[in-house]
Amino acid sequence: MTEPTSVSTGSSSVLAALVGALRGGSVEVLDLTAPLSSSTPILQLPEEYGQTVPFQLEEISRYDAKGPAWYWNNFRTGEHTGTHFDAPNHWITGRDLADVASVPVRQLIAPAVVLDFTEEVAKDPDFLVEVEHIQAWESRYGALPEGGWLLLRTGWGSRAGDQEAYLNADERGPHTPGLSADCARWVAEESPVIGLGVDTVGTDAGQAFAFEPQFPCHSYLMGSGKYGLTQLQRLAELPPTGAVLIASPLPIVSGSGSPARVLALVERTP
Repeated sequence: MTEPTSVSTGSSSVLAALVGALRGGSVEVLDLTAPLSSSTPILQLPEEYGQTVPFQLEEISRYDAKGPAWYWNNFRTGEHTGTHFDAPNHWITGRDLADVASVPVRQLIAPAVVLDFTEEVAKDPDFLVEVEHIQAWESRYGALPEGGWLLLRTGWGSRAGDQEAYLNADERGPHTPGLSADCARWVAEESPVIGLGVDTVGTDAGQAFAFEPQFPCHSYLMGSGKYGLTQLQRLAELPPTGAVLIASPLPIVSGSGSPARVLALVERTP
């Protein structure tokens, strides 16, 4: 068995330096996770399809005859409820790829960049990010991170407490921002990132049912063995580059995804 070793930088280890930075405030931990409750918005599919269920708590005992000294609950919900992680097998294009329990843990901690489209989305809720938008960002901030996350900040997270406003649907379906089909293919097949994170209810734009292919973020990313993170909060507090993302889904055997606690480590000036 290989013994663990300490990696040193000068007189202190890397991990000791990180702990010191956390305690001293030069590295801040931000929780990007939306609270999970019965009011958490959920995806709604056309009536002919199966539906996920809202988050539900079922009390087992609460310091009473069923359990005099303890409080606990059962819960019921879908894998793709609230802030959640999409595994490759979530979509038919990735049906033979990893389930959520098989995602390598080293990929659950990765650098992240944030692209801000709040102004565009404020003018057009159906705004679509194109490849040229990402390339323009790269010309200013540098290349997307190898093995990292591409996060889209659209301002949509401010609607997360209201199911109707968050889905923003009318007779033509939901109206929420996302990637164009060409951009989704580029991110999945040509970019170096391992996944896409969004502040909307799902990784695809609201009108993506009418794209070719349908729901291209799911189709291309899952088919390429990449991941999705949805319903992220507080993206406005992240810098364009430099954050480290920690995504922690439950390791559900054969699961297609899981509600996740998503944290970001951000350097701050003490």
